[in-house]
Amino acid sequence: MKLVATGFLLGATVVFFVMRYLELHGQAWAGYVRAAAEAGMVGALADWFAVTALFRRPLGLPIPHTAIIPRKKDTIGDSLGDFVGENFLSEDVVREKLGRVEVSHRVGSWIGQPQNAERITAELATAARGLVTVLRDDVVQDLIEQVLVRKLLEKEVGPPLGKILEGILDDGAHRHLVDLVCDRAYDWVTANQEMVLRVVHDRAPMWTPRFVDDMVADKLFNEVQGYAWAVKTDPEHPLRHAIDRFLAEFARDLQSDPRTIARAEQVKQQIVDHPDVQKFIGQAWGVVKGMILDAAADPSSELRGRVRDGLVSLGARLSDDAELRARLDGWLADAAGYVVRHYRREITTLITDTVARWDAEETSRKIELQVGRDLQFIRINGTVVGALAGLVIYTVSQLVF
Repeated sequence: MKLVATGFLLGATVVFFVMRYLELHGQAWAGYVRAAAEAGMVGALADWFAVTALFRRPLGLPIPHTAIIPRKKDTIGDSLGDFVGENFLSEDVVREKLGRVEVSHRVGSWIGQPQNAERITAELATAARGLVTVLRDDVVQDLIEQVLVRKLLEKEVGPPLGKILEGILDDGAHRHLVDLVCDRAYDWVTANQEMVLRVVHDRAPMWTPRFVDDMVADKLFNEVQGYAWAVKTDPEHPLRHAIDRFLAEFARDLQSDPRTIARAEQVKQQIVDHPDVQKFIGQAWGVVKGMILDAAADPSSELRGRVRDGLVSLGARLSDDAELRARLDGWLADAAGYVVRHYRREITTLITDTVARWDAEETSRKIELQVGRDLQFIRINGTVVGALAGLVIYTVSQLVF
C-alpha cells in the first residue's frame, strides 16, 4: 500500500512536469491538468508527512510534534486505561450489561442439559484428580494432624455440644430417639422372660418352694413388661418427661457447669488418644485421597452421579424460578459493582503497565502494521482530493480573472 500511495505521488509529479511543458508551449488546456497535478502533489506530500509523523520523524529530521506514538506511548497507555475505566468499567455500565445478559437464565439453560452437566462433571473430576495428585501427602497429613486435631483439642467441646443438644430438645427431634429406645427396651424385655425367671430362682432363698419362685418371677416379668409397654405407647409417660428433664439439665450443665465441662474434655481426650482413632488420623488423608481418585476416575461413581444430577436440577430450577434468577443476578451485579467500584484502577493498570513495558519503536511498528493500510488510503485520497481541489481553484481563478 505504501508503493501504491507513492505511485500516485509519482504519477502526479510526472503529469505536472509534462503539463507544465505543454503549457509553456502554448497548450492552454494543459494549465488545468497541471494545476490538478500540482495540487495532487501537495496533498500527497502533506498526507505523507501527517501519516509518517504518527510513527517516526519524517526523513529523520527532528521536526517538532512528530514521532507521536513512540514519544507519547506511556501517555497513550494511561489515556487508554482511563478511557476503559470510565466508559467500560463504570458501575452503571457493568450493571446494565449484566442485566441485559441475564447470566443466571443462560447458565441455567446450559447446565440443565444432561450432556452439558456431564461435561462439567468430567471437568471437575479432572481438576479434582489433578489437585489431589499435586498435593504432597506428608504436607496434607501434617495439616490434618497439626491444625485440625490441635484446634479440636484447644476448644472445649462441652458448650457447643450443650448448645446443639439444647436446640435438638427445643425442636423435639430427640423424641424419635426416645421412641426407638423405648421400642427396643420393650422388645428386649419380651424376648428375655427366661432370664427373669433364672435371676429370681438364683436369688430366691433355699427354703422357698419352687412354685412360689415361679409365681414371683411371672409377676415380676409381667410388671416389668407392662411398665415397658406403657412407656412405649404413652407419649406423656412420666418416665419420658423425666428423660426430657434429664437431657435439658445435661444440656445446661454442658454449657455452664465446670465439672460437666471438664468431664466432657476428659472424654474427648480419651477418644482422641484411642489407638484406633490415632490410626485413623494418621491414615485420614490417604483414605480420603483414594476415595476422591476412585470417584473421580469412575464416570458411574455415586459422587459424580450426584454432582451431575445436582447440576441438572440446579439448571432446571434456574430456568423455572424467576425469583431465584432475579436474586442471583442481583448478587452477581452487586459483586461486579463492588469489584469495579473498588478495583477499577487496579484493573486498568493492567493496560497501562503492559503498554509501559513495550519498546517504543516496536509499539509504533505494531500499530503501524495494524492500521497502516488504511493510513495509506489517506495518502491516496489526499492525492485525488488535492488534485480535484487544485482543478477547481484553477478553473475558478481563470473564470474570475
